[in-house]
Amino acid sequence: MKYIMILFFMSVVYALQAQQALFLVAGQSNAVGMADSNASVATTAYEYCYTNNSLKPLKDPVGCNELHFQKANTGSAWPAFANAYAKQTGNKVVIVQAARGGSSCSYKAELDDYGTWDTTGRLPLFDSAIIKTNAAIRQTGIALKGIIWSQGERDANAINTGHLTAAVYQSTLENLILRFRRELGDNIPFYIIQTGYYKDHDKRGFDEVRRCQREVSNEMKNVMLVYDETGSFIEKGLMKDQIHYNQQALNMIGKTVAERIVSAGKK
Repeated sequence: MKYIMILFFMSVVYALQAQQALFLVAGQSNAVGMADSNASVATTAYEYCYTNNSLKPLKDPVGCNELHFQKANTGSAWPAFANAYAKQTGNKVVIVQAARGGSSCSYKAELDDYGTWDTTGRLPLFDSAIIKTNAAIRQTGIALKGIIWSQGERDANAINTGHLTAAVYQSTLENLILRFRRELGDNIPFYIIQTGYYKDHDKRGFDEVRRCQREVSNEMKNVMLVYDETGSFIEKGLMKDQIHYNQQALNMIGKTVAERIVSAGKK
């Protein structure tokens, strides 16, 4: 009887895990409307699962109450992502959010106090993301399905001003992906969402960042550029302000990213 109970319990756990998917969403907040916070980077976290057409907040694994997606000042792409992913796969979504303002990929692009994802950055963005992800995995018992990365607007501006070269940006992004994989899994899928750019800024830097992201996705195994259309949002009038996308654009991003991640998983 004890053996049967153990088997039953294991089957229930497996069934629950099979119906959920956990993603780390990282980068900078304003690129795809992630909610931002002024709280300590080491203790900010967002964890939600999508169920019954609503986002249910889970207990924060690092003990800090944060903004809900619905209250984000810039809106969010992730409710649409969770909805589309759940409809296509039958899996509920748990999202670990790790973003900070206009953070940069390379410290050479950092001209303010937003912090960088580089090891020389003043804010521990990378370490915070790893801590939060591991805590969420322990809490939910769900394996990490992939990292969704949206970042590059600040680096594009730094390329425009000559503070950063495209080659350094690309090298930093490649090394960052390798760092994530050393911590979270050697071949964890890494999905890149193209960053946006300011209406009144030189588009050259954006084009360079876009080119680098394409090259990284082509050269590195299991790295995919899953959204490459944000540059058209300005012309289409899908901007909330100079840099942030309106909710229609965010819904487009979330739905398309879900579709492309599901499609990539079938190959």
